[in-house]
Amino acid sequence: MARLDRGEERRMRAALIAAAIAATGSTVAGAAPPPPQPIAARPPTRLQGPFELHSRIYPGTVRRYWVYVPADYDPARPPNLLVFQDGQRAVNPDGTLRLPAKLDDLIRERAIPSTLGIFVTPGHRAAHYPTDLGMNNPDHRVEEYDSLSDDYARATLDEVLPAVAKRWHFTSDPRRRAIGGTSSGAIAAWTVAWRHPDAFGNVLSFIGSYTSIGLKLAPNGRPLAYGGDTYPGLIRKSPVRPLRVFLQDGRNDLDNEHGNWFLANQQMLKAFDWANAQAAAEGSAGARYDINHVWTDGAHSDVDAGTLLPDALRWIWRDQGVR
Repeated sequence: MARLDRGEERRMRAALIAAAIAATGSTVAGAAPPPPQPIAARPPTRLQGPFELHSRIYPGTVRRYWVYVPADYDPARPPNLLVFQDGQRAVNPDGTLRLPAKLDDLIRERAIPSTLGIFVTPGHRAAHYPTDLGMNNPDHRVEEYDSLSDDYARATLDEVLPAVAKRWHFTSDPRRRAIGGTSSGAIAAWTVAWRHPDAFGNVLSFIGSYTSIGLKLAPNGRPLAYGGDTYPGLIRKSPVRPLRVFLQDGRNDLDNEHGNWFLANQQMLKAFDWANAQAAAEGSAGARYDINHVWTDGAHSDVDAGTLLPDALRWIWRDQGVR
């Protein structure tokens, strides 16, 4: 059989994933969005940065962040907010996520409201962020992203957002704020929203590491800190948060000493469903989890996230009018 060229492979993969999204009801009803413009015809992305931030919450670490300012930015009308982890990969023009370009397209097409994006790296133990790190992970990523403590949420809410707010306004409404990431960046995003639904009402989780990476054991085997594999139990035994979550994982994701990624994401989905059903059975008039999920055939890679992001953002903000 003739081998497909890379363009044909991408088109075929996109068609298969689009069919999966349609099957879950994640796309907005109505006319199909217009085809993307050729790259040469797109306006330049309004990406500012990188900026450096030295953390008080994680002393001795430095991180970078970039700010995407939408073309229709108006400080008198604060835009929606999207915070995405592993910012170096989120803004990489040669990567699979390319979030600034995707936001350009979605906002120009009026598919989502005007949105300000913040793309932030994990911390690195240094006086300045290394210029030669490229797309590699900074050395403080596990301590920040895979911990169930409130430290990373505090660093986001008390350090990163105020630093950006000094120059650009954005909404304070949690329903108009989303936080997301891939892999351990996804569980970091979930932890921020889980602990602070008053700050973020929407989560974008791709190939999320809801596994035992953060588990720390004493010499006698006693747990000193728990990992993300405890989240399904916490979701089942805690009050329902008013959160909207887009969940994706691939059937060929990792299976190692920390856990099985695909099973872990399925456990998360089952926990959300159970919590909603239990709240209904108890006659609770409170919040419900608003969940959408797409299971792909992918591995532990950002490829499917890059393809799904536009529809995920449309779904997250599907009930908001576009000005």
